[in-house]
Amino acid sequence: MRLAKYLAQCGIGSRREACRLIEAGRITLNGHIARHTDPVRLGESLNCLDSIELDGAPITKTETLAYWILNKAVGTDCRLLEQDETSLIHLLPKAPRLYPVGRLDKDSRGLLLLTNDGELTHKLMHPSFAHSKTYHVHLNRPFTDEFVEQMASGVRYKDLQTLPCQVRRLSSDSFEIVLIQGLNRQIRRMSSALGYKVIDLQRVALMTLTLESLAEGAMRPLTQQEVAVLKAAVTI
Repeated sequence: MRLAKYLAQCGIGSRREACRLIEAGRITLNGHIARHTDPVRLGESLNCLDSIELDGAPITKTETLAYWILNKAVGTDCRLLEQDETSLIHLLPKAPRLYPVGRLDKDSRGLLLLTNDGELTHKLMHPSFAHSKTYHVHLNRPFTDEFVEQMASGVRYKDLQTLPCQVRRLSSDSFEIVLIQGLNRQIRRMSSALGYKVIDLQRVALMTLTLESLAEGAMRPLTQQEVAVLKAAVTI
């Protein structure tokens, strides 16, 4: 098994985060600084036969996989920074170690999936899988039907052209948008390019997951059925 994949399964973060740790020289394999190409040897029952350490601390076993959903409030920073009092890390349990699948801007709110399943995170985050995320957006003023058509067909800003997406009006100044892209502050920048300002942005769904009645700031574990349905949708 590739080292980054194994580290993700151990719950230290996504495969992308594991790659960053390897690049930073913080992972050792059998006493040597690890490389991305290093394989991990697995024995019976998938027990690791190698000595792997993160910052000198041994990584000895794969954590039980956990899946939680959080209704993130405005003001919570998704970066896991201990020194930042607004960081999401202060809301998470000590064990198992959870991390967010993607991010919501600090000034955005709504559904955030938390897990230590690196493989699921990889499939949800990698752009080639094109999984859907649904948002409700409130603008600073009423918009026209032309705005809806422009948002749906794709908007150009800076050197980027967004992909076509689903957009439907909710009210005179709010709409629902379903994205398969994950560009930085995409909805805000799309709206700004068309002359509008976003004053409230809420993610209401991630593929098969929805907020339902989960209170803002609250979190809960997913049910076994929710996990099964989500994994089935990811593999389609």
